[in-house]
Amino acid sequence: MKKKIAKINSTGAAAIEKLLRGMIKDTECVQCRKALKDLTSPILSTVSQMFGEQMDLVDRLTEIGLALSGETRLEHLLEMIVDEARVLTKADAGTLYIVNKEARKLEFSIIQNDSMNVRIGGASTKETSLPPVPLYTPDNIPNKSHVSAYCALTGETVNIADVYEAEGFDFTGPRKYDETTGYRSKSMLVLALKNHEQDIIGVLQLLNALDENGDVVEFSTDVVDIVGSLASQAAIALTNVQLIQGLKDLLYSVIQSIAAAIDAKSTYTNGHIERVVTLTMMIADAVNKTTEGKLADIQFSADELEELKLAAWMHDVGKISIPEHVVDKSTKLETIYDRSELVDNRFRLIAEIVKNRKLGEIVKVLSDQPDPDLIHAIEVKYAVELEQIENDRIFIASCNIPKEFMTDDRIERVREIATRTYESGGETFNWLSDDEVTNLCIRKGTLTDRERKIIESHAAITLEMLSRLPFPKRLSHVPEYAAAHHEKLDGSGYPKGLTAEDLSLQARIMAVADIFEALTAKDRPYKKPMKIAQAIKILGFMEKDNHIDPDIYGLFLDSGLYMEYAKAELDPSQFEED
Repeated sequence: MKKKIAKINSTGAAAIEKLLRGMIKDTECVQCRKALKDLTSPILSTVSQMFGEQMDLVDRLTEIGLALSGETRLEHLLEMIVDEARVLTKADAGTLYIVNKEARKLEFSIIQNDSMNVRIGGASTKETSLPPVPLYTPDNIPNKSHVSAYCALTGETVNIADVYEAEGFDFTGPRKYDETTGYRSKSMLVLALKNHEQDIIGVLQLLNALDENGDVVEFSTDVVDIVGSLASQAAIALTNVQLIQGLKDLLYSVIQSIAAAIDAKSTYTNGHIERVVTLTMMIADAVNKTTEGKLADIQFSADELEELKLAAWMHDVGKISIPEHVVDKSTKLETIYDRSELVDNRFRLIAEIVKNRKLGEIVKVLSDQPDPDLIHAIEVKYAVELEQIENDRIFIASCNIPKEFMTDDRIERVREIATRTYESGGETFNWLSDDEVTNLCIRKGTLTDRERKIIESHAAITLEMLSRLPFPKRLSHVPEYAAAHHEKLDGSGYPKGLTAEDLSLQARIMAVADIFEALTAKDRPYKKPMKIAQAIKILGFMEKDNHIDPDIYGLFLDSGLYMEYAKAELDPSQFEED
């Protein structure tokens, strides 16, 4: 297009020049020819300058179009739109409004005024406190008294020479601003930004066009057309950015929905996810700020940080397929229900069977020949047996709660109790089933080896689930990072058994965050919250065993980041030393 316009301009300029030179050549009078030449010289110069300015304008609009289409940061794009519109029109001030989602009002996005040295919105840290402009009254009547609202409602361009003399619009706002600041609002140009569906998504308002002497003049018709072209380009670019942002919002909504689904199965797992996200991003931010050691040269980009954050959000998504009674197993005998009550009632039943046997023996003695000494001996014998049953019941109940480490002696006692038998309904049963023995003899925690493998499978399921999602190129590592948070540098982790050579820095960061959160979590149903000092000690052991990254561990410890997290998330009791 640019080359085509240049060719047209060049052809037009050449044709005019050829025409004028032909007229000079055809003139027979020497003096007339000289006069005509003197007359056409400035015309040719003006024509050349005019076409040169048009080409400069084409170049400028092309550059602006490329810049707008390449900008993906919404706040920078909005600021660029106002900046470029003001440059093209030589406007002293400009305001950009964005139509809100409900299309009921215009929200201030960018406010600029060179004379007043004002830059609000966009990349600026300053935010406007101005209320939005309503598009409709409380009675649902279109608000056409406000010029920007009128433009948003009708799509018409409004060009006003002097707002103090204009009729049909309410300029109370600009006048109050002028009274307060001493500024003089005069010429105004207001244009609508329309997307590809011709919906108005914003309004651009320019104020006080300046001439070469710095005097305020009316916006010319030519300028209106130029800015209209810019507004069209800006609307397309803005729509693209909004669509991209909409896709991001949709992705995060899906993630939140998945987190809610996990929360429905396990309340603490959702809390775990949120805290791992927080801790992961704290560590990543600390890496970006570090100036010493091996991590000094690492600088995560905005896209890399977003990729890591998404991975942290989704690192436990595979747990959605893990049965609740495994994820939330708070006692050793728990399955779909807690079997501890069943075992407890069984011991009480055994005690009742023993009592019945005792009564049977006493009745037999009384029916044969009453002997007080023999009856006493029977009562003593069964009292000892019943006391043993009660002690065993209490002992088994204590083994079910994962507070005490199961020593060899305790395990041996469980197995000895399990070998005993009782009769009920003509059948013989062991006091404990094989599965109950297996669970009760878990040395630490509540999970059997089989259940632990089920839990560990969540990492492989996470990888499988996320690998099916069409992540864009800049987020393509989300499945890899999310699934690798249980990998270890020595290759003993899961699901792939990756070694240090295969593990990304992002996965190593998530591993430290996940471990520290799990150790110190205060909402686990199966354990007490661990003291911070003990958790740090365990991380130290894992660093020495080549399980976690030593540089990340060192940064986590030396920066005091773990204490910053602890103060925000943990109980005061966890700060105490044992």
